[in-house]
Amino acid sequence: MSEVTRSLLQRWGASLRRGADFDSWGQLVEAIDEYQILARHLQKEAQSQHNNSEFTEEQKSTQSQEEFKLEDLKKLEPILKNILTYNKEFPFDVQPVPLRRILAPGEEENLEFEEDEEEGGAGAGSPDSFPARVPGTLLPRLPSEPGMTLLTIRIEKIGLKDAGQCIDPYITVSVKDLNGIDLTPVQDTPVASRKEDTYVHFNVDIELQKHVEKLTKGAAVFFEFKHYKPKKRFTSTKCFAFMEMDEIKPGPIVIELYKKPTDFKRKKLQLLTKKPLYLHLHQTLHKE
Repeated sequence: MSEVTRSLLQRWGASLRRGADFDSWGQLVEAIDEYQILARHLQKEAQSQHNNSEFTEEQKSTQSQEEFKLEDLKKLEPILKNILTYNKEFPFDVQPVPLRRILAPGEEENLEFEEDEEEGGAGAGSPDSFPARVPGTLLPRLPSEPGMTLLTIRIEKIGLKDAGQCIDPYITVSVKDLNGIDLTPVQDTPVASRKEDTYVHFNVDIELQKHVEKLTKGAAVFFEFKHYKPKKRFTSTKCFAFMEMDEIKPGPIVIELYKKPTDFKRKKLQLLTKKPLYLHLHQTLHKE
């Protein structure tokens, strides 16, 4: 085993231990942060090793739809430590799901040219609702602090001309500074609840993972609308929207949609459409 690989596995193990420790101490926000960091590292490594792995296709695409217990997570530590030579049965059951490739913002531009996002029908013949709800990665509200404000953003619906054609749509929510750096953990909504006419409905609450007063000047909340493309077997970003700090006010708000790739620095923005189609939100401020 090379020094690079050994160092990588040590970092994974340390991240898992920290998350489990926070979990056992009841510090759930910190535990979730550590688990998400570890998950991103593992996902990145899994994608790079996918084509030359000795695992079967079912093993490659295996992940759980259910919550793991803390004692189960602790069983993973020896497997991470010896992951390159570990051949024993996984310590708890996971269920296989279809393998899907998720593209980073802008990566889809390198693929074969697709139909223009502005063209096409409204999705006649497609189902109005989604029978299988895919769990998202939404996080609970932070503990309140005297004099500090917490923000809940309810994502109600998004207007799209071809709303009916979107398969397994969801929205990735992130908070970025002017340089596009994450200020809070990234969250994914569950798959949309239904489609109706030119709207995809979500009706889910996003709890901002930082007190509003602690956000840096120029920060913005980004909403990336993503959907699955079965012909090309990947999930990609269709469009995005963002809300700047001066737009944080209690009550309803509609914000404009922009063409991909997601421009976190907000320097080269192009509206998705000239039609009156927007992302519909409702904000609630919590302050002690």
